[in-house]
Amino acid sequence: MVTTARAAGLRDYPALVDELGGDGVALLGRFGISAAALADDAAIIPAESIGWAMEAAATELGCPDFGLRLAARQDTAVLGPLAVAVANAETVGAALDFAARFVFTHNSGISIRLIGDPEGQPEVIGLEYRDTAAATGFAQGVGLSAGTIHKALSQVAGADYGLLSIHLPHAPLAPEQLYVEYFGAPVVFESEYTVFRIPRELPARPIAGSNQTLRTMSVDYLTRNFSDLDHTMSARVRIAIEQVITTAKPDIGTVARALIMHERTLQRALAAEGTTFNEVLDITRRDTVYRLLRETDLPMSQITALAGLGGQSALTRVVRRWFGTTPQQIRNSARAQHGSTAGVRVQPVPRGR
Repeated sequence: MVTTARAAGLRDYPALVDELGGDGVALLGRFGISAAALADDAAIIPAESIGWAMEAAATELGCPDFGLRLAARQDTAVLGPLAVAVANAETVGAALDFAARFVFTHNSGISIRLIGDPEGQPEVIGLEYRDTAAATGFAQGVGLSAGTIHKALSQVAGADYGLLSIHLPHAPLAPEQLYVEYFGAPVVFESEYTVFRIPRELPARPIAGSNQTLRTMSVDYLTRNFSDLDHTMSARVRIAIEQVITTAKPDIGTVARALIMHERTLQRALAAEGTTFNEVLDITRRDTVYRLLRETDLPMSQITALAGLGGQSALTRVVRRWFGTTPQQIRNSARAQHGSTAGVRVQPVPRGR
């Protein structure tokens, strides 16, 4: 199942990209994410778009610790009502319970739970964090989430909350010392999942300044309003397109049938969100092509067919429109990334050109 996430999780992305010499708004636009969505606490987008936006920024700007940098500069308020519930829990354990119950409201592909210590120490437990981004190779997204969890723990339990070490499910993307400095603890790479090793007594620690009224209000709000992340029509349409694009013609009739609704109803719902079916299809097709070019060695003719394009000349035209370069140059950029830290930068083309 395609996962979805709150766009607010990338709220400081444009500013960070700009500081690193890029164009944050344009880079987000390449993956169908508008600047307006970042400011909207209710905006939901495919989590894969976030993953690609993070990886593109890290590669094209030569910033292998981009995820950690974004986590460092963002306030945990980007978590919305979940941040309020966590900050106002009575104890660290209660805060972790809230996180485990409601983290899906921020990203439907994330889960959190307490486990035994992976290194077998009796006075230590693990806070395990699983993210579908890790399984799909979006290591920058793992860095963003792990960095945000660390910041949230530091805020509710104190800067020195007792982190003994952290296990991460990928190889070092940047010098190991950068990770050690960020987390303030040893780092173990290429683990099965992300695990924060913390003192067994930490969950019982009270949270100073917690407010029962704010806690009750935030938990009530989460319970009533976030039972289904996929509430925007554009997100639902994109998910439906992604499920059929490589096996069937992703026209509006096919998608409307998948969503069990009339085509005109679908068109009106998208119009109310300021978009059209063709715009959502174009964005989805763009990301599919980008993924296939970078992650596979499929022939260009097969990528053309899988994306539902009319021929290789059509593939070349749309890739130039989307990215201002050729399909082969995007593939070469991905191959260069595997052989060097920075890779080859691909300049985005402003939307509408």
